[in-house]
Amino acid sequence: GGGACVPGNGGGSGVTVAVSLQEPSLYTIKAVIILDNDGDRLFAKYYDDTYPSAKEQKAFEKNIFNKTHRTDSEIALLEGLTVVYKSSIDLYFYVIGSSHENELMLTAVLNCLFDSLSQMLRKNVEKRALLENMEGLFLAVDEIVDGGVVLESDPQQVVHRVAVRGEDVPLTEQTVSQ
Repeated sequence: GGGACVPGNGGGSGVTVAVSLQEPSLYTIKAVIILDNDGDRLFAKYYDDTYPSAKEQKAFEKNIFNKTHRTDSEIALLEGLTVVYKSSIDLYFYVIGSSHENELMLTAVLNCLFDSLSQMLRKNVEKRALLENMEGLFLAVDEIVDGGVVLESDPQQVVHRVAVRGEDVPLTEQTVSQ
């Protein structure tokens, strides 16, 4: 009989569940961070005020680096946050969400960023190549995540849009228009 009850009750409570599930999924990404193999920041974009000051951000970045740079796993729970990460040669890529965030979604963002950069850097995903293409990195991150909301998880689309935006407008004008 329990099975028959669920659809009956589900109608009313389903609405509440949908609303409460939607709230966290609106701002899913708290930060995207790229560190070098010494744990120093190459790129970091925080989408909320979990770590409001530069000092707190640096401390958090050191903490995740220390916890992750010697492990082979791809996910960590740290300071009440879900951290998915990937390393490549001398780079560490991190996508951070809240503790109740879906790891698969965070991983999709991480993989999209990594694969987009891999295409843009012609599979040469290492520190020097990245530093020479910071403009492309900023554009790619903006295509993937906007204000913490995931916009795109297809690297082909990201690379295409970055190329188009790079050709269309000189960077100085582009930065102003953004």
